[in-house]
Amino acid sequence: MKKFGKLSLLLFAGVFLLTASFEAQASSRENTLYLDLKDGRVVIKLRPDLAPKHVARIKKLTREGFYDGIVFHRVIDKFMAQTGDPTGTGTGGSKYPDLPAEFSQAPYVRGTLGMARSSNPNSANSQFFITFHSADFLDGKYTVWGKVVEGMEFVDMIKRGEPPRNPDKIIKMQVAEDVK
Repeated sequence: MKKFGKLSLLLFAGVFLLTASFEAQASSRENTLYLDLKDGRVVIKLRPDLAPKHVARIKKLTREGFYDGIVFHRVIDKFMAQTGDPTGTGTGGSKYPDLPAEFSQAPYVRGTLGMARSSNPNSANSQFFITFHSADFLDGKYTVWGKVVEGMEFVDMIKRGEPPRNPDKIIKMQVAEDVK
């Protein structure tokens, strides 16, 4: 009887760990974006712990296909690449209302994703940028909502300019959980 009790306990523990692993993987995929560029795939870890409203907006727009085909309209060497404007001019946004700022103490290091905005801190909508290098002058002033975890070399290949000649574009952006 004792052997059966130990076996049951081990079986229960194994099922528990397997379930927890599947839940963690699902949560991880729900908070991962795939950003496909001409040179390859960029994997982005979302940060709902820092900016839940901004992450929810990015995922909503991504699932609607909003970002597919949108150009990088402002790409400054040694600083950042900006996209997310359906007009390609830097003045457009989505059909949804602007978001309130969710500033944090997360630093702008290489590969950080932040929301673009006007001089009004509560004007972020759909435009975002990816930093090429550290940009500590942005810390606490722009909402951080993600970080490139794979494929930064493809971000580095985005054509520079304000706007670039024949700008690069987002081929497709997807929430990892939605990819079959």
